[in-house]
Amino acid sequence: MSTIPFLDLRAAYLELKDAIDAAVARSLDSGWYILGSEVEAFEAEFAAYCGVAHSVGVANGLDALHLALRAMDVGPGDEVIVPSNTYIATWLAVSQCGATPVPVEPDPATHNLDPARIEAAITPRTRVILPVHLYGQPADLDPILALARQHGLRVLEDAAQAHGARYRGRRVGGHGDAVAWSFYPGKNLGAVGDAGAVTTNDPMLAERLRVLRNYGSRVKYVNDERGWNSRLDPLQAAVLRVKLAHLDTWNARRTALAEAYTRALAGVDLVLPTVPAWAEPAWHLYVVRTGRREATQKRLAELGIGTLIHYPIPPHRQDAYADLGLPPGSLPLAEQLASEVLSLPIGPHLEPRAVEQVAEALQRV
Repeated sequence: MSTIPFLDLRAAYLELKDAIDAAVARSLDSGWYILGSEVEAFEAEFAAYCGVAHSVGVANGLDALHLALRAMDVGPGDEVIVPSNTYIATWLAVSQCGATPVPVEPDPATHNLDPARIEAAITPRTRVILPVHLYGQPADLDPILALARQHGLRVLEDAAQAHGARYRGRRVGGHGDAVAWSFYPGKNLGAVGDAGAVTTNDPMLAERLRVLRNYGSRVKYVNDERGWNSRLDPLQAAVLRVKLAHLDTWNARRTALAEAYTRALAGVDLVLPTVPAWAEPAWHLYVVRTGRREATQKRLAELGIGTLIHYPIPPHRQDAYADLGLPPGSLPLAEQLASEVLSLPIGPHLEPRAVEQVAEALQRV
């Protein structure tokens, strides 16, 4: 077991144990175990937190992406522009609609979708641009939104790692047509199991999502269309309501740790995160780059320091997307990042002294 774990989920529970236990008991005692008032309350609170009109809870982050695309009428024959450098779920949501993901390379400084590269990928079949706020750092949305308006496209943001992040002073959650969220336990706002949501200012989109998540039904046993079973669990909603009240405090701890890393690692032979002036990251991850990643990770593990790689194989090099015919070297920036990125321990319960220990270890390595 690592002396310095990559992330301590139990510590998050222990800090809020009494409140979480009471919320779970309240939900169980209600006798209402599908949707209901607990889910509605979280949806309202999360929408208010994001500064948007609507939040629709679903079963997980992948369903949030998939159902948002379905609500935008994306289907077979359509194309969706996606980052080449992202977790595969971004692509899978497009494929689940029968559409084709069209990858665009990242800005090598931020690792996020590069707005300057998008227009060349737009075709008559393009329907949606899908930027990801990777590692909790906002993508550059203004030029993406301008391009979408110019070409009559919709924008769906993947904010699975960006709870509480701000773009040009405004919280992520409603810049585009819709924003998909994951509340996987390891996220900044994490449930105790799978959970997700979509936020939007579009009332028609929100209503369509509520229908699609519930078998395509508004009224029990009356099905308006072919929907899915993807509803946020009330137990998870109860836990998320407790944690949402602490999200800004926990994000502030993450920011302090990230700033400490940046100071301590200055001068070390690593590429450190680049944060544009308009971005306020949620610091879901603190990702460095090194051409000696495997040796560095191995040595840190020997010293009891937990690290992870986000992500070692880009989507286009996975067997799942072999049919796209994108050979090695076809998306060189994504491939380079996949070979160099290393995520250091970070989380709201990591002690500041641990950052010093990690930095000292990296200086030695």
